Amino acid sequence: MKQHQNSLSAGGSDTTYPDAIFAVNNGTAATDTMVQPTFDNTTKREYTAAVGQPAYLHCRVKNLGDRSVSWIRKRDLHILTVGVHTYSSDARFAALHTDDSDEWTLRVAHAQPRDSGAYECQVSTEPKISLSFWLTVVVSKAEILSGPELFVRAGSDINLTCIARHAPDPPSFIYWYRGANVVNYAQRGGISVETEQRTRTSRLLIARASPRDSGNYTCAPSSSDSASVVVHVLNGERPAAMQSNALQNSPTNTLILIILILRIHKLDDIIQTLISYSSQNFEMKNYFINNNTKGLAPCPRHGAVPQHRAVDGAHLVRRAQLDS
Repeated sequence: MKQHQNSLSAGGSDTTYPDAIFAVNNGTAATDTMVQPTFDNTTKREYTAAVGQPAYLHCRVKNLGDRSVSWIRKRDLHILTVGVHTYSSDARFAALHTDDSDEWTLRVAHAQPRDSGAYECQVSTEPKISLSFWLTVVVSKAEILSGPELFVRAGSDINLTCIARHAPDPPSFIYWYRGANVVNYAQRGGISVETEQRTRTSRLLIARASPRDSGNYTCAPSSSDSASVVVHVLNGERPAAMQSNALQNSPTNTLILIILILRIHKLDDIIQTLISYSSQNFEMKNYFINNNTKGLAPCPRHGAVPQHRAVDGAHLVRRAQLDS
């Protein structure tokens, strides 16, 4: 084994760019008059695999004769296989070969990101010939385009689109779940799924949605991490939950509420500081100083009229609703 490893013709370190490793060594000894093995240079040499899925590197050698084919990991010059025998403690590596075939395949089961890099297919001629391959292992994830949460008005359609990102090959299937159960098309009419394997896309359509269609929907491609969305089907033209959610997520509305509370307690100095240091409400600051004419409120601390004018609460709330 040591003698075989010391006779490697390739360099001992991985290169940063795959193109740099693709030099072909089909050299033969000048005195050898026998038909020499050669590589099929039309073979694909860059492969991509998803994390957790098997990766395959295919090496074709013509006129092999009684020579052997080895697979070597170039970053550490570790001999992975010789012939169909594995010489690695990592059982994920194996050589696949069919009799009377010129193809020798390295299989990496349950590929991981650490498996990315250069590999070498080497033939035991004198001098040795070799062909380099590059493997990239990516994390494939599903993405639902609507985001993590979706609000739908009752009677409208639920339309969810899922894409398997960074999937090296089209998924063999894409399942949709509601909660822990596969979406049941027979449960009621109006449910359909369209899957395009070429674009790695699946669309779930639920027509005439009702509140009972609310729930957690998950898109699960065969070779990608799943993605989920929480769907809320609500009654009314403008569901209260949408308004409440918008209010909770609006920094402007939150600041207005704080100012109103402080104004009730006539904490004018705090209001001045809050307005001065709120870059998100610069326009509101100008409104307080320049536009309000509802009356003046003395500052309890200094006994003088503050720089800003008192705020009419109802008018401010109406203004906030328009701004939001």
